[in-house]
This record gives sequence, structure tokens and C-alpha cells, in this order.
Amino acid sequence: MADSEQLGHQRIVPYLTYADAPAAIDWLCRVFGFEEIRRMETGDGRIGHAALTLLGEQVMISSAFDEAGTRSPRDLPALHQQITVYVDDVDAHFAHARAEGAAILSELEDQFWGDRTYWVQDLEGHRWSFQQHMRVVPDEESAEAMRKIASEHE
Repeated sequence: MADSEQLGHQRIVPYLTYADAPAAIDWLCRVFGFEEIRRMETGDGRIGHAALTLLGEQVMISSAFDEAGTRSPRDLPALHQQITVYVDDVDAHFAHARAEGAAILSELEDQFWGDRTYWVQDLEGHRWSFQQHMRVVPDEESAEAMRKIASEHE
């Protein structure tokens, strides 16, 4: 089998579906800072495959194709996934996303597991978490924090 160096990319790559993939690509590049590195159009205005990169990592994008059983999250009854991206300066990323009018789901804050994080929804409903690692948290400290949060929601 080929290793990831031979393939030239990470081993696990999110592949996201959008009803309007061209608009989504433009939005992801403008709001989140992705760079489009590949686009294959189908000839009918849809995108069969596109690749975007951010900080050396890829996300793949395609249009929704009913014939292939793929749909945008806005056409589904519930959220089924979330994408987490680690950035070098989450405060600057958050400020840029907010200035671009992104739908911020939770404000930027320090988390008990040691990351500074905010959650945002893209133009079709994919949920993204942008994070910056701030400190190493001992396992017992994070486990205790998780138990406390769970008990508050019982």
C-alpha cells in the first residue's frame, strides 16, 4: 500500500457536499481562508470534485448529486458531523469570520481541554470548530471537568 507521503496528502480527508458547491468554495476561501487547489466541473454547473487547502491540510468538496445519494446538510434532518481545524491564531481567525458575516454558533472561549475554540456554521449548515491549542491539561483534570459538565446536564 502507498503511504501518505506517496499520496501527497493526509490519510483522512473530509469530503463535504453542498447544494451550491461553487458558492460554498468561494465562501470557504473568503471567510475561512481556504485556497482552492483543484476543481473538476461536470458541465451542468455542478462540481464533481474540488480540493481546498488550509495550513497544508485538504478538504474535498462536491455538489450534491441525487443520483449518487449525496445531499447538503441543509437538506438533512440532523447534523451528522463536524469539522475541527487547528489554526495558529484563533482570535484573528474568529475576528475575520465574524467580520465576513459568518454564523457564529459559540463565542471564542478557552475550553477545559486546553484549546481556545469557537464554533461556526457555513452557508449550507456544515458545522466547523476552529481551535488553537493553548495548554496541556492533565488527564485527571480534564476528566473531572467532563464529569462536572455532565452532572450539570442531568
